[in-house]
This record gives sequence, C-alpha cells and structure tokens, in this order.
Amino acid sequence: MFKHILVPLDGSSLAECVLPHSLSLARAFGSKVTLLRVLERTHADDRHGFIDPLDWHISRTEAEAYLAGWAHRLEEGGVETGHELLDGAVADQVIDFVRDHGIDLMVLSSHGHGGLSGWNVSGTVQKIILRAYVSVMIVRAYQPLEASLTDIACRRLLLALDGSMRAECALAPAVQLARFFSCQLFVASVVSKPEVTRHRPLTSEETDLIDKITSLNQLETTGYLRRLSSRLSAEGIDVDTHLLTGARVAEILQELVQQEQVDLVVLSAHGSSGVSKWPYGGLATNFIAYGTTPLLIVQDLRAGNLLPTAAELAAQAHRPR
Repeated sequence: MFKHILVPLDGSSLAECVLPHSLSLARAFGSKVTLLRVLERTHADDRHGFIDPLDWHISRTEAEAYLAGWAHRLEEGGVETGHELLDGAVADQVIDFVRDHGIDLMVLSSHGHGGLSGWNVSGTVQKIILRAYVSVMIVRAYQPLEASLTDIACRRLLLALDGSMRAECALAPAVQLARFFSCQLFVASVVSKPEVTRHRPLTSEETDLIDKITSLNQLETTGYLRRLSSRLSAEGIDVDTHLLTGARVAEILQELVQQEQVDLVVLSAHGSSGVSKWPYGGLATNFIAYGTTPLLIVQDLRAGNLLPTAAELAAQAHRPR
C-alpha cells in the first residue's frame, strides 16, 4: 500500500510534529521511512554573496547529526529508517527526491522554520503537494501535540466517500489505520441537491423534481453505506456511517469533523466529479486549505495522468541548456 514514506524536516520543532505520525503510519503499513533535510544556500548575511566554507561545513555536519539522531529514534521504534541531506531549493529538491526514489507517501508539517502564519499551510508545503503527485499526510503544526514519539492516539477516523471507485482509493488505507489504532471509523457520504439555474422562484413542479432526484440519490447512498458497513463490520472494524444532505459538501463534512471530534481525516484526491488534469479535486483542496485536523490524502492518479501546468511548461522552455 505505502512502501516508502518520505518525511521532510527542517530542524524546527514545528516540523517535528510529523514524527509521531510518521512512526505510526510506518508501523501500520510496514513501510520504510526516509528523513530528508534540504539546506538552502542563502546570502542574506553576506554582502559579497559568498558562503563561508567553514560555516557551510558546520551547518552540514549539524544537519547530518540531527537527521541521524531522529533516524536512530525511529529505528528504536521498530521502523526501518534512512536519511538524506541535500542542498538547493527545498520544494524542488523534495519533489525530485519523491520522483527519483519511488516515494508513495509524504508526511508534511503544515509549517516549519518560517513559523506559524495565518495561512493553513506554508508556501513551501503548497509548492510540494501541488507537484509531487503522490499521497500526502499533512499534520497541523498549530495543533498542540501531547504525545511522545511512540504514543500517538487516534480515537475517531473519518473517511469521506461518494460511492465512486476513485473515492474508494482511500478505503483500504483508512481501514488499515482503523485496525492499527483500534479506533472507530466514521464513513460519511453527502448527497447534494441538484442545482437548477433560475432567475425566478422555482415552481412547485420543479421543487418536486429536485426532491425526487434527491430522494433517489439518498436511497442509493443508503444502500451503498449499508453494504459497506456490513462488509467492514464482518472484518472486525467498528464502523459508523453518516448520510448527510446539503449543497455545500465540504462545509458539511468540516462541521462533522468538529462535532464528532475526529482525529484524522482520510480522503481520496479525487471523487466522482474530480478533474483528472489537476492533482486534487474540490473536496481535497478545501480540506488542505481549511481543515484543522491531520489529513491523509490518497492520490488516485499516477504522475503520468496529470498534465503539467502552464507555469511548468514555461519554466521548462526557459530552462538554461
């Protein structure tokens, strides 16, 4: 499922919030972990634009020791762990490493050495997740973590499904995590009422038609959730299904997360209406931008299925040869 997990670190305590989660994920899926640190060459303190070789050597030595220390602690937790130290632009180096080393899951802190901000995720994280094209877990650095490296707890896990095979890409990982944590699995589906474009009030016939279609979709979704619940219960999973109705799917699910005090949200990158040329559909994008809990997004598309953006094509065309 997830064979190789990449955990980028920058030496800050904010970024280290991912480590307990990374250890749990690696144990749950039997994965190898690689810790990655990227050192950027900055000239802010040097009027001449030169880097002192001794300072750079010391920085690299300290970073290597930092990574080795955390790798040793993860190894003590029973997880095969390696570490890599690279130079360059952080986002570019992380993305290249993902593509070159068969990474199938990244675990990222929402914020790092730049500190907390009003943005739900930092600019570096945004760059990485938009172009890495693999499954990703985002841990909210602004949420207090009262746990040791080996003491992460998950009592309630939410899986959002819409009945499509694409959304069900997240089903197997969610079940595996629910089994690992021995926690309750909330499975939620939202039935949206059909939209009718009118510049006047709807007639009673039009309202009745909307209600009929909504009822049909509710009936179909009820059967889907019942069958899924029966199958998961037979496998020993404590599952609780929720059928919700409304026009704003993301808002309804976000409210459910708060009401049920969900500890982890698991989503597929795309659902039935997701556009394949972009790495995330609307629901996943909303949870990245506005979610407040740890978020695992399972990428249902391969990198080759995603088209490069206009910015990527322009950058490639103007790259020095």
